[in-house]
Amino acid sequence: MALRPAIAESRRMRAFARPLISGTTRRRGLSQPNHYSYGSTAAISTSVGLIVGLGAASVQRSAIVSSLLIIALADNLSDSLSIHVYQESENLEARDAFHATLTNFAARLLVAMSFVAIVVSFPSTRTAAILAVAWGAALLTGLSLVLSRLRHLRPWRQISEHLAVAAIVTAASRILGAWIAANFP
Repeated sequence: MALRPAIAESRRMRAFARPLISGTTRRRGLSQPNHYSYGSTAAISTSVGLIVGLGAASVQRSAIVSSLLIIALADNLSDSLSIHVYQESENLEARDAFHATLTNFAARLLVAMSFVAIVVSFPSTRTAAILAVAWGAALLTGLSLVLSRLRHLRPWRQISEHLAVAAIVTAASRILGAWIAANFP
């Protein structure tokens, strides 16, 4: 008997997730997070991880900026193509799939460029890393707030979960960067 509620819950989750994944709803802007949430989150975690990790490895600012720009373009294009192919496999209309792909690409590019601006604006890698962590936390908090409100969930729980995962990514990047600096002088 305990299996029936789990099956019902699973069906409800799929019914909710399908419009978010496939983009079949006709909402626009911030109310359509499936078009920007993946790209924004990826750009935030990747950019903060790169800045903190490469900073810990004592890499020059030009290498950090180069890494951010390469990720902002190459990885972004790769992820956008993957999302587009996935949406086509879900039989999403070509126009909706293209719009979601383009919005994801643009969101990720804009977020990544904001981190490039931080590194370029501050001569100290340490200062840039601290500001990048703060900026990343602010962006992730805002995105989590939007998502929790759309899904009618408690915002602080969503925010704390997302920030905890981001903190793990940042700490792992810092540890790896320090290890690289110590072992490959």
